[in-house]
Amino acid sequence: MSASVMSNAEQDHSAVADPLIQQALISVSDKSGLEEFARGLVAAGVTIYSTGGTAKFLQQHTIPVRDVAEYTGFPEMMDGRVKTLHPKIFAGILCRHHRADDLASMEQHGIVPFSLVVVNLYPFEETIQKPGVSVAAAVEQIDIGGPSLVRAAAKNHRFTTICTAPHQYGDVLAQIKENGATTLKLRQKLMTEAFAHTAAYDAAISTYFQQQWPATTDASSKSTAGLPNTLHLTYQKQAELRYGENPHQSAAVYASGTQTGTTSAQVNVHDSEHRATNPSIVTARQLNGKELSYNNILDLDAALSMVRLLPDPSVVVLKHNNPCGAASNASISVATRLAMDGDPVSAFGSILGFNRVVDVASAQYLCTPGLFVEAIVAPDFEPAALEMLLSVPKWKSNVRLMTVGALTVPRPEPQIRQISGGLLVQQTDVLPIDVQQWETVTAAPIDESLRSELLFAWAMVRQVKSNAITLSKDCALVGVGAGQMSRVDSVRIAIEKAGPRAAGSILASDAFFPFPDSVEQAAAAGVRALIQPGGSRRDDEVIAACNRHQVPMIFTKTRHFKH
Repeated sequence: MSASVMSNAEQDHSAVADPLIQQALISVSDKSGLEEFARGLVAAGVTIYSTGGTAKFLQQHTIPVRDVAEYTGFPEMMDGRVKTLHPKIFAGILCRHHRADDLASMEQHGIVPFSLVVVNLYPFEETIQKPGVSVAAAVEQIDIGGPSLVRAAAKNHRFTTICTAPHQYGDVLAQIKENGATTLKLRQKLMTEAFAHTAAYDAAISTYFQQQWPATTDASSKSTAGLPNTLHLTYQKQAELRYGENPHQSAAVYASGTQTGTTSAQVNVHDSEHRATNPSIVTARQLNGKELSYNNILDLDAALSMVRLLPDPSVVVLKHNNPCGAASNASISVATRLAMDGDPVSAFGSILGFNRVVDVASAQYLCTPGLFVEAIVAPDFEPAALEMLLSVPKWKSNVRLMTVGALTVPRPEPQIRQISGGLLVQQTDVLPIDVQQWETVTAAPIDESLRSELLFAWAMVRQVKSNAITLSKDCALVGVGAGQMSRVDSVRIAIEKAGPRAAGSILASDAFFPFPDSVEQAAAAGVRALIQPGGSRRDDEVIAACNRHQVPMIFTKTRHFKH
């Protein structure tokens, strides 16, 4: 279409000047930074219009504000459910300042332009995270007017500036003070953030109510409780990383939900309450060390996931997403030493996970000359322990130290993996160990003194890549066979790693033994007992092999593949 026949609505307005900001509409739930921002606007000659709680907040801080109800001539009603849904508000936001007919309509109806709209939404996500919150309470936190205002201002970003978060106030106020207006580049940026904000908000609402009222399934279908029919993914970029697994791959780390964090190269805590209820690497605080890499984050996340499932106190030593050492002990410093002794060669340059505060004795051991780790994640570090670690030059300059706060019991949550053309989703494997299901299937009984050892072995093998075999002794890993195409090869590798320590150890397998050959290898190495799910067509042959060697074996009846 040529320019000569373009309709008035289609004419290019790229050359139109940035509109001066003389009136602002402010209606926010999160009032962080609002006082300073509003004072700056008033000082720049901006008239503020506001509603309910926001107007009261501004008045309490002696900031001039005009009530929206007074302007529209229509009062708030239904406990504030209807406040800003009025043509005089939306026309003021949506006016196209280069259109004579739009401006004429504004003048005819006594409408003022709102070139700045400052809105953030009811705290729906914060509300549903509170223990015991009712559906009715959640419903009342579904914002109606707010998203409408945000979408209108974002749509009209050529002429309207939309703020949806306190961290945006600084840039907006600086430009208003300098030019009386914002730049188109800033408005475009704020527009994209605004639609991301409302999309995340709607996604949170949809996900919550799908969980409250899951789709029913017929008797012939398998239940997928906790997995929604429509999957909404909303993540906020926390940091851009130098690269991904390899230098030629770009990478970034994102946080789930609508909560926003820092955009620095460090992964830092962004909300203390969220950190307390959902400790993770994304919400961790970095106390020391170089910038985290993509691989560091993957391994730190795995270490944290592993150690949360172990008895307290415990330490895990991770390399390439697999444990090469782990130990549980009444003393966290002893657990540290035993974990590092599991496979000292592999432990060089490893990632450590603690489920207890790192104490001075542990730090003293970690400072041993020749011992080197890449990073540590723990609930916290004793001040003296942190000081000791940072007194070692190689630690101060290199080692990443991460704190996540007190660890909570892990909750099932969707685990997402991308595949070509779609996604695979499953609940995370945080199923508690149920010893009531365990059954000794061999003639030789299990010595009750081995109970804690068996629990440790079974807790660890589920953390190893399938086909997974672990050997443990004194509640410490001494051998690991991970990710092999055949289970008997995993057994062989675990025994080779353990060496003489295999004698008297407990062997755990994440899935059943398809043949008795693994039992034969274990018995020859002096393994004291075996624990595995069972369920093979050749279980009888496997049990018979254990009986020949008088090696007791437990069936847990629960498989723990980890692909």
